[in-house]
Amino acid sequence: MTEPQTLPHRGELPFDTSPQTVTLVEATTFCASDPRGDIGGAAAGLYYRDTRLLSRWELLVDGHPAEQLALDVPEPDEARFVLRVPPRTGLADSTLLIERRRLVGEGLAETITVRNLGHEDTVLGLVLHADADFAGLLAVKQGRAHQVPVEATPAEHELLLHDQSGTGHGVAVRASGPAPVIVPGQLRWQAMVPAQGEWETRLLVQPISGHRRVEVTCLDRCAEHPARHWRATPTALTATAPALDLVLRRTDTDLGALRIEDSAAGAGYVAAGAPWFMTLFGRDSLLTSWMTLPLDHGLALSTLRELAATQGARVDAFTEEQPGRIMHELRHGGRDWHDAVTYGSVDATPLFVVLLAEARRWGAPDAEVAALLPAADAALRWITEYGDRDGDGFVEYRRLSDQGPVNQGWKGSFDAVTDARGRAAGPSIALAEVQGYVYAAYLARAELAAAFGDAGTGAVMRAAAEELRARFDEAFWIPKHGWYALGLDGDKQQIDALTSNAAQCLWTGIVADERAEELVDRLAGPAMNSGFGLRTLADGMGAYNPMSYHNGSIWPHDTALAVAGLARYRHVRGAAELAESLAAGLLDAAERFGGRLPELFCGFPRARFDPPIPYPAACSPQALASAAPLLLIRALLGLEPDLPRRTLLLTPRLPAAWGEVRLTDLRLGGATVHVIARGDTARVEGLPAGWHLDIR
Repeated sequence: MTEPQTLPHRGELPFDTSPQTVTLVEATTFCASDPRGDIGGAAAGLYYRDTRLLSRWELLVDGHPAEQLALDVPEPDEARFVLRVPPRTGLADSTLLIERRRLVGEGLAETITVRNLGHEDTVLGLVLHADADFAGLLAVKQGRAHQVPVEATPAEHELLLHDQSGTGHGVAVRASGPAPVIVPGQLRWQAMVPAQGEWETRLLVQPISGHRRVEVTCLDRCAEHPARHWRATPTALTATAPALDLVLRRTDTDLGALRIEDSAAGAGYVAAGAPWFMTLFGRDSLLTSWMTLPLDHGLALSTLRELAATQGARVDAFTEEQPGRIMHELRHGGRDWHDAVTYGSVDATPLFVVLLAEARRWGAPDAEVAALLPAADAALRWITEYGDRDGDGFVEYRRLSDQGPVNQGWKGSFDAVTDARGRAAGPSIALAEVQGYVYAAYLARAELAAAFGDAGTGAVMRAAAEELRARFDEAFWIPKHGWYALGLDGDKQQIDALTSNAAQCLWTGIVADERAEELVDRLAGPAMNSGFGLRTLADGMGAYNPMSYHNGSIWPHDTALAVAGLARYRHVRGAAELAESLAAGLLDAAERFGGRLPELFCGFPRARFDPPIPYPAACSPQALASAAPLLLIRALLGLEPDLPRRTLLLTPRLPAAWGEVRLTDLRLGGATVHVIARGDTARVEGLPAGWHLDIR
């Protein structure tokens, strides 16, 4: 067991960042600056593998900051900051325009261009302040970063900054073009800008890790952007409605920016979100892979392989590791923690099994699925041997030490599990949606058993699923309220708050049909439906706060899972209508956020605040939120392929405002098909002979 250390948890309230922060991200690199492009302040910086390399990057012109004119962020890893030099004394207007074009990727590349729109040559003094503190991401997030000994070494065309505390971290700042004067902390130019002409310099910020320089990947990306190549297939999802099409294009590029390649394994996964969670998260990466299956099942397979490689093998109270448990979070080594895999998640383990079966339906080869069956069986053993702490048939959580997260479901913040009066529930806690995940995992394993000729395992898994479904209904349903409890507390008492967790139960299918209609009515009411999405906690509950992290805010992925669940129960009165309403409202919110859904936003009623109020510290881009539009469209298309059975089911019910939606070059094994839908009609082109098409 490693020595005690403080590790970040996904459910912590993030360290506050200004809504004016501009965040660029590409894999393990992200940069947070102000709208002028300057870095300076509590959370701003250039980060590489969980370490802040630049804590200051500030451009001054004749001793003063330039004035912001415009900001363009065409891609998740690229920005253009357009500035002007304030007019000089006696002049009404400025004639000097400054453009800073920035790319990130294993470092940073920036071009600074000064354009002189006047009719006289102009001399400017430019100073770029560059400094580093090599603070760990966790320290910055918690507001406790402090200066460490840094050696600044000027060299020809380059400023070297080295951490003197023995971490091996460093950064090299190199200038090309006009040669600057380089001194510790500064690069200085005396720029002569000709009339009607321009002056330009190019800067490269290169990380030094383990005393070795890292190759900056963004240098060769000016002509062709890598985010367009995050997947192996050409499958595209487009819409004739311009606002929806913008959201879908942003989804594709954001997911590409969040993809992290594992060069050793030859695979990759999608990181949870920028800026604080640019790493593998079990739950987030599994659900994101599930949502993106229409575009590429390869991401699901590589994510499953990554998680199988770190699956728990022993009991470790500090990291929460247990045999068969799927990891919660991977962190790279840094100043604040060692290389660490933590396991404080109660839901990633059943979701692993669910995704494996779903990936096979979408075309994952049987040989690759079979190779992951031992990991799936180990996950199921964890459910019964460790997840069910007291043998009552439900999976509960209780942290194993004071270092673990208090709450281990997707609502992981410390105050996220409360009853209707707002009182915190005590452990061990059995969450409603987790029982749904386990139910789905049992059915998934039964399906896989049938596929591989294991009738005995299939029968056992189906029986376990049906028993759990019956026990769940008996223990979690609250007849006087008409909804499922958020969970059961340590005394097996119902945690009786109305939450979105109940909607996720619809997604997994654990909800009895006779309960679904009443539950749909509760979810459709104004206490839960804000008009822009489903609240995490109903208005009227004791802990409700629309500006909170988990107690009344709106999480796009949560609403998308609810829509998928409602679509599953479309035969129930009101379910299809609510699914369409929630999906339309959430995509309206996406349009108002410029095409990119944030991790979460405030849960105020749409009638009161339109556009919706941002949550200040939300990750953006965030993998689950970026993938949510894919799930919305998939759910309202009713798109259910089953490649092994050669069947394709469609039950379209698309909002009229979406126009025509096209899923082109969809790969179904060796076949490539196109799905075109509008409203409640659809057609499929290219489906090969021998396939059964069912459009309802």
